[in-house]
Order: sequence, then structure tokens, then C-alpha cells
Amino acid sequence: MHNKILVVVGGGAAGFFCAVNAAKQTPGLKVIILEKSNKLLAKVRISGGGRCNVTHACFEIPVLIKKYPRGERFLKKAFHHFSPKNTIEWFDERGVALKQEADGRMFPVTDDSATIVDCLGREANRYGVQVMMHQEVKKITTANNQLVVHTNTQDIPADYVCIACGGYPKSSMYNWLASLGHSFAEPVPSLFTFNVTANPITALMGVAVPDAQVKIVGSKLSERGPVLITHWGFSGPAILRLSAWGARALSLEQWNFDILINWLPNYNDNSLRTYFQEYRFEKAAQKMINRNPFNLPQRLWEFLLKESAIHPDIRWSDLTAKSQNLLIRQLCAAPFSIKGKTTFKEEFVTAGGINLAEVDPDTMMSRKIPHLFFAGEILDVDGITGGFNFQHAWTSGYLAAMEISRLAGISS
Repeated sequence: MHNKILVVVGGGAAGFFCAVNAAKQTPGLKVIILEKSNKLLAKVRISGGGRCNVTHACFEIPVLIKKYPRGERFLKKAFHHFSPKNTIEWFDERGVALKQEADGRMFPVTDDSATIVDCLGREANRYGVQVMMHQEVKKITTANNQLVVHTNTQDIPADYVCIACGGYPKSSMYNWLASLGHSFAEPVPSLFTFNVTANPITALMGVAVPDAQVKIVGSKLSERGPVLITHWGFSGPAILRLSAWGARALSLEQWNFDILINWLPNYNDNSLRTYFQEYRFEKAAQKMINRNPFNLPQRLWEFLLKESAIHPDIRWSDLTAKSQNLLIRQLCAAPFSIKGKTTFKEEFVTAGGINLAEVDPDTMMSRKIPHLFFAGEILDVDGITGGFNFQHAWTSGYLAAMEISRLAGISS
């Protein structure tokens, strides 16, 4: 009786988590990770500015699944088996404490992604996981009730295969999986920043507004949160979330669309007009440029006055009705034409992947090919920024490992 073999395709978060949990759970199972590049856990290293945003302190499953533009129903089942709480415990049991930041994101207390990388590496060593680099998988075939993984250098027979190779940006890259009979949702970018061409606002690069509302014109898509002005356009959590929710629709528009930004999301046209009437009365003699009543960044306030054709020396008492209307529009619904996107490098995520109807959400096993599993971004699941994509990686990797362990136990 030969030792059972598990081949994991991909040395990222989901692949490692599947490998180390399966190896620990199933003594005697030979576990091999195939990585096509020369780097392991590359996204783990760079995520969160090198601190690794491991998960999110969101412990109610109905709330948690709302953070995933694609995969909500599928994850509802999966998270019942392994949730952010389980992730925190898993790392804690291995001497890695996580801490929660004010916005709910969770990082290792060391603020260093190497802590997570080293922990996963130690687990792999402890349980004898074999890692092979520069192994690009070309195809997977079935023979004599076994799966065979064909790489650029060798053919490896396996009893179980977990595909955790991350998302692919191009449809053609899914061909080797389509040849197994699996279908996939067309890949499109998610989590990107918005470019504006030749708009004077880009001169304010580096200005951050902690609370703004951004709406995509002609859609129901709207997000509220921090917005950062960059030298090419807009970034920040509100923009990235909007890009995730709008990933499919915006790709159909070739990333050319219009947005409205409300720099004062606690106000609308009417409430702001009322406020201005009182404020002008109180501060009549003061220059508008010196009195920014909303604590907006001063450079942005000056820019909005200029865009509303308001002279810097004008006093509040001299503000004309026409200028006031222009200023209200600039504050509550500043229009911008977006022309293209810039990939948010460290967080880039692909929307799209293996069709979820073809995968069992309780075990991550293919419904088409026994003993073939999927984990992580290769599935048509993606979350907004904030640790949600890593949580899906840990969950799917863990569930695949548990089912492989159960099957290996039955058949040994």
C-alpha cells in the first residue's frame, strides 16, 4: 500500500494552509507544494504594506459575507466551518498573536508579515511538507483512479490535488482547468484606483479626506469612507471598495465612467444650503478662504472655492447666490470623469474564477472530479480590501485539508 500523496498547486496563502493542515492531520500523507515562481507566500509578504492584513474582526457570518462582491452564498456555508475566530485561534496556538486596529483589520502584533510567513514555513517543516519551486503545472489528467499532475519538468501521480494557484488575469490561462470539464467566470480586475485625465484636482496629490461618499453615475453603486487624491486620480478605501463591487460593470464600460463625490457626506444640497445661510450671518465679515467650516483639508477647500469661481478675498457676506450654488455642488456632488484604472499593486485581486456551482462549499471538492479540490482566489470569490481575501484563503485551504484528511483516513 503506497503512502497517499497530496499535490498542492500554488505556494500562496491558500496552498500553504491546505498543505500544512492536511500534513498535520494525516500522518503518513505525503504532501507536495508546487510553486511556479521562485517566491513563496508572495502576497502574504507584501500585503498591508508589509504587515500582512491576516483577517478582519468581523465575527457575525451574515455581516461577514456582505464583504464579498462575489461568493456570498458559497461562503455562508464555508465560514460556518472556519471563520475569522478560527483563524485567530489557529495562529495563536502557534505563538502568533494578532491585534485588531480601529477599522477592524487584523495584523500580527509584530506588525511584520515575516511573522506569518515564518509560522507557515515552520509548520511545513514540522510536518514534512515538500516544496518544489519553478514547477509550472501544464495540465492534470486522470489515470487508474489517480490524478496525474504534469509540470514543465515532470509528471507527478497524486491521490488528491488542491488547486490554489491564485487568480488569473486572462481567460486563456484557465484552459488547463477548462480541459478538466470545469467552467469559470471571466476574469476582470477588482480593487483598483480611478484615473482622471487632465483634471486640476490631481495637483492636490497626497490630500486625504477621512470621510467622503463616492457614487458611480447611472448605477446604485456608492461607497463611503476615506478618499485619497493621487497624482493620477483617486484611491483610498472608499474607491477600492467601489472598484470591487463594480468590477464586472466597470470592465464592460472599459473603465470609462463618471463619479460624483460628496466631500461632506453628512450633508445634502438642502441641509448645506440651510447651514450656509446661518454661517454667512455669523461669519459675515470673514474671508471665506480663511474660514473652512467643515475641517476639510485646506488645500481641498481652496480648490473647491476656485472651482466655484469664488475669489480668495471674498467675505462670507458677499457670497452671491450663484456662487453659493456652485460651491454646494462642488461640496456635495463634485463630478469627475474616470478614464481608466490603475491596479492597486499590493492588493490586486481578480474577480472571476472557477464556477462555484461546480465546487462543494463544505469541502472545496470538485463536484465533477473526485479528489480534486480548489482553494483561494482561483475560485470565483473575492472580497473588498481589509483582510477578507486572506480569510477566504485560510477557510478554503483548511476545508480542503480536512476533507482530504478524512478521505485519506478512510482509504488507508
